[in-house]
Amino acid sequence: MSDLRITEAFLYMDYLCFRALCCKGPPPARPEYDLVCIGLTGSGKTSLLSKLCSESAESVVSTTGFSIKAVPFQNAILNVKELGGADNIRKYWSRYYQGSQGVIFVLDSASSEDDLETARNELHSALQHPQLCTLPFLILANHQDKPAARSIQEIKKYFELEPLARGKRWILQPCSLDDVEALKDSFSQLINLLEDKDHEALRM
Repeated sequence: MSDLRITEAFLYMDYLCFRALCCKGPPPARPEYDLVCIGLTGSGKTSLLSKLCSESAESVVSTTGFSIKAVPFQNAILNVKELGGADNIRKYWSRYYQGSQGVIFVLDSASSEDDLETARNELHSALQHPQLCTLPFLILANHQDKPAARSIQEIKKYFELEPLARGKRWILQPCSLDDVEALKDSFSQLINLLEDKDHEALRM
């Protein structure tokens, strides 16, 4: 092979490498979903979201009004609006529902009977709210690492989820700060529900 042909071959290989490295364009943008996160004070909403964002546990402060976190996943970004769960704040929750595409409800599975009853009433109210009732719900039974934690079956029965949420899209998952992979898997299931909703809209 002549020197000219060899030079041409190398130039062409350089061109292909340049195309592969520089001309692919930016990766496709991940879809973003706006979610609302609710639950009583002490249920662990802030800690769970901070864990997903790889934030230091020392910087976690209980939410008194509301806060917004962008929680990144491989196939989506969740813009989570977390609402404080104190008695004097819960009555204003519905003011922040508009624009939500999904709901995260966090409950303390090891809480007192009174708090569990309050959480049950708040979840029932959210499931039936006109702005939320058609949205996918991720219900997280937190603090499963505590000795007093109720099982998922106990929570499902006590909260009457199957009769109340029949026909709705909901997921009930156990979680704790000790098992971040299980927590991520729960959110991945929620993203699947959100993506299914997108596909339904495209088919209409």
